[in-house]
Amino acid sequence: MDNVIKAIDRRDENGGRFAIIVAEGAISKEEAAMPKKDYKKLVAARVKPSVAYDIAEEIAVRTNREVRVAVPGHTQRGGQPDAQDRIFATQCGVEAGKACLNGTFGIMIAQRNGKMCHVPLEEVAGKLKYVDPEGELVKEARLLGMSFGDE
Repeated sequence: MDNVIKAIDRRDENGGRFAIIVAEGAISKEEAAMPKKDYKKLVAARVKPSVAYDIAEEIAVRTNREVRVAVPGHTQRGGQPDAQDRIFATQCGVEAGKACLNGTFGIMIAQRNGKMCHVPLEEVAGKLKYVDPEGELVKEARLLGMSFGDE
């Protein structure tokens, strides 16, 4: 959390008027090391709907700044949909329709290596999705000045 606060302060010093902190599904190193069963009990015992509320509260207390929490139910990106977004949405719809016509249910439609595919829900539901800290997306985000709370 100290690193997150430093990143907020840096952004402020550089003229930033706001900071966006993404915390949905964030877990500490200690929580990540817990057995899955224990971690699920911990999450079930939370009073607040998301860890984002705990993080927001701590940031507000430590920075004396207004903090707002938004917990989107899906991935969002800014701006109007472009042609690629519309094509992908159409591809997902067509693939889902074909699956229904074929009597295939309990799947998620995905795109892997440019090809539409079916992924059984049991492979994705209720599983933590980790971000590779050495991955290209993280490297690019760091170049843009984004902080992941680790520096």
